[in-house]
Formats: sequence, C-alpha cells, structure tokens
Amino acid sequence: MASHAQYRRLLIAAPAAPAASSPPPLVVEALVKHFGQVTAVDGISLQLRSGECLGLLGPNGAGKSTLIRAIAGRVIPDSGRVSVFGAAAGSAAAREALGWVPQELALYPRLSSRENLRSFGRYYGLRGKKLDEAVTRCLDWAALQDRAGELTRNLSGGMKRRLNMAAGLIHQPRLMLMDEPTVGVDPQSRNRIFEMIAALRAEGMTIIYTTHYMEEAERLCDRIAIVDHGRIVALDTKEALVRDSFGERSQVLARFEGPVEQVGTWIAQSGGRLTDSTAEFTIDSPAEIPALLDSASSAGLALVDLSLRRPNLESVFLHLTGRELRD
Repeated sequence: MASHAQYRRLLIAAPAAPAASSPPPLVVEALVKHFGQVTAVDGISLQLRSGECLGLLGPNGAGKSTLIRAIAGRVIPDSGRVSVFGAAAGSAAAREALGWVPQELALYPRLSSRENLRSFGRYYGLRGKKLDEAVTRCLDWAALQDRAGELTRNLSGGMKRRLNMAAGLIHQPRLMLMDEPTVGVDPQSRNRIFEMIAALRAEGMTIIYTTHYMEEAERLCDRIAIVDHGRIVALDTKEALVRDSFGERSQVLARFEGPVEQVGTWIAQSGGRLTDSTAEFTIDSPAEIPALLDSASSAGLALVDLSLRRPNLESVFLHLTGRELRD
C-alpha cells in the first residue's frame, strides 16, 4: 500500500490559499425545499471555512441528501440562497469550483477506469495534454494505475468507490461534496479511502462529508453538523458538541438479566435509554451508581455488565435526535 507521503505527492495540486477578501467556499442562507407536503430542508444556514472538513450527520430522511443536491445545483430551492466561492449554485463558475462524489456509483460499467476518467474530464472541458495529465493524476491518487485498462464492471466494490471519487476530482475542484463515499466497502477499502481523503485534507481541500458511520465523522471532520427534520440542530467541533450536550456528566452502560419488557420498563422509569440491549444512563457523579443498581435489584433485575464512560459523538446524536444514525 502506498504511504501517506506518496499519496500527497501523487495528489491533484491544490490551489493556493485564497486571499482574506475572497468569498468563503460555501454559504447557505435560509435554505428551504419542499417536495409536495414534505419539507425536506427547513431553513438551513451554514458557512464553510476554507480548508476544513465539515461532517453532515443525520438519520435517513433528515434532509442531508437534499442539501447536498442543492449545493451541487441539482435541486432548486423554494427559498434561500447557496453560493460556492461567491457564485450561485448551479452556475458555470460554481460547477467548475465544485466536485461531487454521489452516494450512488456514477460510472460507465462497460468503459475502463481510464475511459471513465477521460469521459468525465471531457464533460468538465478538459482536452489534450491537460486531460491526459488529469487522468494520470487521478489514477495515481486512487491507486488504480494497474487497473487503468480494466472494465469498470469487473472491479471490486472498493475499487469502484475509489474510481467514483477520482471522477469527482478530475477537474481539480476547490470544494468537494462526498456523500457516503465508503458505503458498502470492506474495512481494507475503507482505510484506503481514508488515506485518500487525508491526502486531500493535507493539501488544503475543503470538504463536506456525509456518513452513516460515527467513527468516520470523528476521525475525518473538523466540525460536525447534526441534521434532523430538515434543520441543523447542532454545529460545532466534536468536543464542543459533547460539552454543550452533557457538560461534565458521564454515562453508565449496563446490561441486565430478565424479561425484555420488564427490563425496558424499569429503564424508562429510571430515566434511561435502551440501545442494542444495553441500558444507558447519564449521571452527574459516579456516586449515583449504587442507588441505580439498588433500584434495578429491587425491580428484580440481575446485573450482567456495567461500565462508565464519557459521552461521545454518538451520545450527542441520540440526545439531540432521539434516533440512531442509521434510523
């Protein structure tokens, strides 16, 4: 596997840092989008900082994909404004500055890896030597040099994902939209994609990253926006989100023996939450644990396992939305 330094050398050259007076990479102002009676995006506003990776987290149907498509100019909002480096979303200038890696594979299965990249390069106006150089850079960055002539339909799932990402970068954009780029890939392929993204970040690329994997957001993103019911319900660093939601409190994770209904009733009455057969309680001090266990014993529940932890990003997500990330 190529080293991180090798990936950086092979990367598409990132643009120089913008001057102080340059417009931000992305501004979204009071964006609203309805589909019939459904409000997919309900007044979202955000501004992206140059060179940062912003994670978008939200349950299915929260509005993330609609927001991404509005930024890409594929969805026309009912009201509000989206600008990419000062240009209106969907304009020629915005399309030139923007790269999009959609969740669905957007590749031609009967073309080779190289032919796919050449096709997308031509779509963005690349010709001749510039196109050849762009294709070579992208194949190198995605570690697909030895599969350049392979038909895309014959590639593994992880290779297709990497080619999908490379196609979105063929025109050297300054802002990347990555909509769940690791969905459906094995752990080894996911780690390779992480290396590719880390290389982009090291070169100053600005990224919006949606994912259904909490650990990816924690690992890759500078700030995290939690989206629910078409609104951003929280936006900050992981540390700040945890602090704002829980302060200095801790979480008790416990598993009990007993009828599921009986266990669930006691957890609800005690102010906890049942997640994957584990009871979760938020406490101000570890001194509260003995009283909690005494209550469980009085309810006829036998303790199987107990642990104490600081809240994490997943805790924040459940606290704010009441749902699992994959719900």
